[in-house]
Amino acid sequence: MSFLFFLAVITFIMTMLYTIEVALGLRRLRNLNDIRPFSGPSRPRVSIIVPACNEEETIETAMLSLVQQDYGPFEIVVINDRSTDRTGAILEKLAAQYPRIRLLEVTELPPGWLGKNHALHYGARAAGGDYLLFTDADVLLEKTTVARAMTIMVAERLDHLSLIFKNIAAGSLLNAMIQDAGAALFFLFKPWAARNPRSRYFMGVGAFNLVKKDVYRRIGGHESIRMHPIDDIMLGKVIKQHGFRQDCLAGYDFVTVRWYETAGMMIDGLMKNVFALYNFRVTWVLAGIVIIFVMTIFPVWGVFLADGYARLLFLATVMVRGIAFVRGSVMLGNGIRSWPWSLVTPYINIFIMIKATVTTLKNKGIDWRGTYYPLAQLRNNMPILQPFAARK
Repeated sequence: MSFLFFLAVITFIMTMLYTIEVALGLRRLRNLNDIRPFSGPSRPRVSIIVPACNEEETIETAMLSLVQQDYGPFEIVVINDRSTDRTGAILEKLAAQYPRIRLLEVTELPPGWLGKNHALHYGARAAGGDYLLFTDADVLLEKTTVARAMTIMVAERLDHLSLIFKNIAAGSLLNAMIQDAGAALFFLFKPWAARNPRSRYFMGVGAFNLVKKDVYRRIGGHESIRMHPIDDIMLGKVIKQHGFRQDCLAGYDFVTVRWYETAGMMIDGLMKNVFALYNFRVTWVLAGIVIIFVMTIFPVWGVFLADGYARLLFLATVMVRGIAFVRGSVMLGNGIRSWPWSLVTPYINIFIMIKATVTTLKNKGIDWRGTYYPLAQLRNNMPILQPFAARK
């Protein structure tokens, strides 16, 4: 048995197992479309919390989608976090026009905090709702989104609900990159397993994290993850590890985000958190690079380098990944135009991992929205991000 044949067998089996698990998991993932808007006689008050730092291009559209929510008692707490553009002026105009909007200002960042984490914590402390919905300043919500989410929160007595959003950015390469990253995160975190109290898997989504206020306080709020760049997923981890009930649903028709404008902007945007995803450990990054290379890059090479049954297995591996990618594109409404780019995205992913790691180590920290955060401080104040970590 040649080495290439052995490698072909391994990559084919791994690809099939990966594809089957994600496919079956997506079938188990419930959809917000199947949940009716809240119709109970007593509606809990919801506080929608939005951090905004230099968001002049998206903030008004996002805020209008929140104001138009078809739900009973709710407020919008928006935090202007040291913006230097027109964000503050836009928010002042909106707050004067819509009484539901409460505008808070952050002028200085306290030591030991990432800016967004502090803004979210600051807004939560001022919120008057029984439930806290954390979202972003570029997120658009369909008008029944909050009402449907509250139905399942109350009916199933959940403590935390996150919704997976739909990316509405244009560009075949960009959509291929986003889809590739999403599939990897699905496999790693298995959001369909978050609702199982016996499962160690958890989930959190920055575009839509809905939490009971008393639960948020009991876990220490964002202060417990004050220096973690991946605040949304980490919030889900802390909630699950404290034994509270959570779930994650598909919200593609209800939560939409133009995540990045271009592929280059996505690469730059991921510089702050890719190394954090690997807990700032070089060995973990290297392991991730090896896995990506073996499962997505080498099978394409193997079609040309190998012969006989090894070539057929490599070809089958490439076809399985291609079919899965096309099915995912169709499900997300992106068509199949981005499929050819799926052959390129693994190289881009490795480039991002290497660049993020080298840049962070070279600078001994990360730069995020004009603020420098030392690597030593990030490591000392950051809980380990492991989807399989033991519960407390």
